[in-house]
Amino acid sequence: MKLKELLNRIPTLEIHGEINREVSEIVFDSRKAFKASLYVAVKGTISDGHDFINSAIEKGSSVIVCENFPNDFKENCTYIKVENASKTLGKLAANFYGNPSEKLKLIGVTGTNGKTSVCTLLFDVFKILGYSSALISTVEYRIGDEIIPSTHTTPDVLTINKILAKALEIGCEYAFTEVSSHGIHQDRIEGLHFKIAGFTNITHDHLDYHHTFLEYLNTKKRFFDELPSSAVAITNVDDKNGNVMLQNTLAKKKSYAMKTMADFHGKLLEADFNGMLMNFNNKEVWTTITGKFNVYNLLLVFGIASECGFEESEILTAISQLKRVKGRFETIKSPSGIFFIVDYAHTPDALENILDSINEIRTKNERLICVFGCGGDRDKTKRPEMGAVAASKSTLAIITSDNPRSENPQEIIKEIEAGVKPENYNKFLSIPDRKDAIKSAIKFAEPKDIILVAGKGHENYQEINGVKHHFDDKEIIAELLNIMGK
Repeated sequence: MKLKELLNRIPTLEIHGEINREVSEIVFDSRKAFKASLYVAVKGTISDGHDFINSAIEKGSSVIVCENFPNDFKENCTYIKVENASKTLGKLAANFYGNPSEKLKLIGVTGTNGKTSVCTLLFDVFKILGYSSALISTVEYRIGDEIIPSTHTTPDVLTINKILAKALEIGCEYAFTEVSSHGIHQDRIEGLHFKIAGFTNITHDHLDYHHTFLEYLNTKKRFFDELPSSAVAITNVDDKNGNVMLQNTLAKKKSYAMKTMADFHGKLLEADFNGMLMNFNNKEVWTTITGKFNVYNLLLVFGIASECGFEESEILTAISQLKRVKGRFETIKSPSGIFFIVDYAHTPDALENILDSINEIRTKNERLICVFGCGGDRDKTKRPEMGAVAASKSTLAIITSDNPRSENPQEIIKEIEAGVKPENYNKFLSIPDRKDAIKSAIKFAEPKDIILVAGKGHENYQEINGVKHHFDDKEIIAELLNIMGK
């Protein structure tokens, strides 16, 4: 693509060099630079891309986009000064791939919990409705029937545009993407044109990165603040910060709720471990997906599909055919009758929601054993909160390792234990090795007891001291059941 075309609608401060030249690719990692590529010098949280301009040129980059010109200009290179290189990267990516987000219906979902479930369920609903779509989620990326392993909840803006462009090529009309707070803050959605934005909820998470809850809240809010008037914003008004998201948006405002009046209103009529009966806008629907928190997820799916122009009855028919999202309230029943639930819940609110959902379903004649941990090198302030929640809402809480990363698992566990209230001291124990913790839960369990293994869900690895070891909760459960004969 010609550089002159690539710079269309992109504000620049100063240009040094020829703009009537060809650009083969856009990169922001100097190690990936090659002949005729355009290198964007982005200031990151760890390093500054300006320090690697010469390295990119040595590898073949002939166009440099930066916020500060270097002291000397290399021959046969074009230098473009911009106010914000990170934001410019998004606009360049969109232009390079033909602005695909303007040509299909891009739907983004943000919030602390539920993003993966909502986006995956949307992808599945639209497939049932007869539409090929793209999905960008924590678990995986999908382009129609093609599945690509996921690297980030919200990948870099070049990857997003590349996925959307390929989706257009194969005839997709819709694309569903999770929008993380990191993705918003790091401008990974810059230059994308969203038709609909959905908000699930906001609770305690990522304070290792955002430092304060207000900063985290405002980062999420920025997604809605920057929507155009042609977009639709759908928020959960049962969440105390749901309306905050819409305060400054130009988008058309819509709401969903179970407890208050809303454009899309839901009720949970019946629930068990096989599914639940719900009422959406005075129409009943049964689904094999279960858990009260999933009513909110499905209600947002219902609202988004409605705003896309589908009839409520056909949306509900599609919802009734849905299967559970990988790693989200997945169930296993052992031959002896022990009931397992594997879920990704890794925040205090998510853990509380799933424990509440289980307690609402169970008859109380069964014991509820909760195996969980907290990730290392992440927000430490949520650890005691999760300890308090697990011990108070389980018959027995077994505190173990999640992904300790570079931290000492014992230290993480101590911080979780600190949140357990004195009256619950006899309701928890700590076993650092995750496999041993699951084994102990099975050993303690009797037929009909329920074991919740939380925190990792779809993940098939455990990261210890910078090394990822294969570890899949469902595989471990199956292996231990076979060995222990339960």
